[in-house]
Amino acid sequence: MALNSMYENLMGLPLFNGVSYNRISEIVGSTRLAFSKYLPGEKILDAGDPCTRMMFVIGGSVRLTVRNSTDRFVVTQTLEAPTVVSPDYLFGRNTLYPATVTAIDTVSIMQIDKNDFISIIRSDEVCLFNYLNYISTNAQKAIDGVLALTSGSLEERIAFWIIALTQRDGKDITLSCRQRDLYTLFGVQRSSFISTLDGMKERGLIDYTSTEIRVLSRTDLRSVLLKSPD
Repeated sequence: MALNSMYENLMGLPLFNGVSYNRISEIVGSTRLAFSKYLPGEKILDAGDPCTRMMFVIGGSVRLTVRNSTDRFVVTQTLEAPTVVSPDYLFGRNTLYPATVTAIDTVSIMQIDKNDFISIIRSDEVCLFNYLNYISTNAQKAIDGVLALTSGSLEERIAFWIIALTQRDGKDITLSCRQRDLYTLFGVQRSSFISTLDGMKERGLIDYTSTEIRVLSRTDLRSVLLKSPD
């Protein structure tokens, strides 16, 4: 990847949004960066792998898969470069990647060691603000979810489940699960569940089959919980 092209990709990352070209050049020159390439279908990491580095997708696209222990609930999403994989798992009590990540096409990955990333956000207020804003937004999703699960409509509860398990720039989002497992989980009758899905489909939020819910727009789905997207 050409140097200028790499800089442009870095400047397009949420965590480097607003950082100048010159500052990006300084970061690249003073930080140990690990680069790797993956071919279509190659696994990049497994769910449960330790998150010890910030992982940036700077070329290509990847598929993230989150599943429960019995494989009865599986959520998948596509992330396209430039993006970052699960940045909110670098710190905290749980520092294990929540999703398996697989290359869709030829993928370029750049990783920054945790200690080096700490040095970046300590020395650059823009990077620090971007990171704090990112993880704070993700943390606030929990409040939306609790409100939706305790007093919200079935539509809000379905939306929260999908939003909570995907990243803000996730595309081609799919929830694979038997309908019976879902309406049992939500504690509603099948007729109410199907009626809700039909309403969401009519409004262009989702499409669905007996075993799958496909999100047509995460931003629109997010608006079910909040007036503005995260």
